[in-house]
Amino acid sequence: MRQLIGTLLIGLTLGSIYSLMALALVLVWRSTRVINFAQAGQAIVTTYIAYEIVTRTGVFWLAVLFAVVAGALLGAGVEYFLMRTLFRHVDEGPVAALAPVIATLGLLGVIKSLVGMIWGNDFRSFYPPVSTDNFVLFGETIPFSRFNVLVILSTTVVMIIFSFIFQRTDLGLSLRAAAFQPEIARLAGIRVGPIRTIGWVFAGVAGAIAGVLITPNDVLSPASLDVLLVFGFVAAVIGGLESLPGAVLGGVVLGIGVSFVLNYVGTTLIFPTVFVVLLLALIFKPNGLLGSKKVRSA
Repeated sequence: MRQLIGTLLIGLTLGSIYSLMALALVLVWRSTRVINFAQAGQAIVTTYIAYEIVTRTGVFWLAVLFAVVAGALLGAGVEYFLMRTLFRHVDEGPVAALAPVIATLGLLGVIKSLVGMIWGNDFRSFYPPVSTDNFVLFGETIPFSRFNVLVILSTTVVMIIFSFIFQRTDLGLSLRAAAFQPEIARLAGIRVGPIRTIGWVFAGVAGAIAGVLITPNDVLSPASLDVLLVFGFVAAVIGGLESLPGAVLGGVVLGIGVSFVLNYVGTTLIFPTVFVVLLLALIFKPNGLLGSKKVRSA
């Protein structure tokens, strides 16, 4: 029973981190209808910035602040200088659907190369702001710590904030309108370009938080967030690319699944298991666990 509870708790922590990357992908998708595969690259840059701040000042929360600001600026920069230019020149035809995928994958490679040139390929890490020592309950050690609690709470707060913005504010309505009906949105007086940029800013913030939270339990290198990108994408598909709560639910489901495979089978079957889960989700729930069956209107 203790092993089962421990597996579930570890899965919940992993799922929370996957959820943050899934949230970043969903935020971009909902605001611009683009899957941003460069999100891992943006997050790795902000995580290295956080690493520099932590090692120089020893203040974790200052590092988080710098990472969040850098994530927002990177998101805005990618949308403004790359995606907006791309859509201006490729706005219709079969190439239009593939252009963002090719562009973001190419940008991911460029960012990773630049990060390797600046910081090198050595593994790095930094300490979290709270203890990673496991809790002891009734004399039994539980594989769950204050840092795990921080990760789960952070994901919950981020999801609530962005869900509120999208569902309850005029900004959220403008974001949805700019994504689904840009021409009508322009006629309604919505400045589609800046609104789309805001969606990328939100995604950059979520990705930055994901990178900062996963590094204390892992190592930092130019390619260290590639797996997080894959798992975040799978989580977004499982939950539904239209749903922010769905992204969190998909991340938790995937995290628990990965935790069970790790504890009861081994690391060799993690990626095959994730692929099977993704395939089953596409077959039986193509719109996601919380996705809409119909195309949404603004």
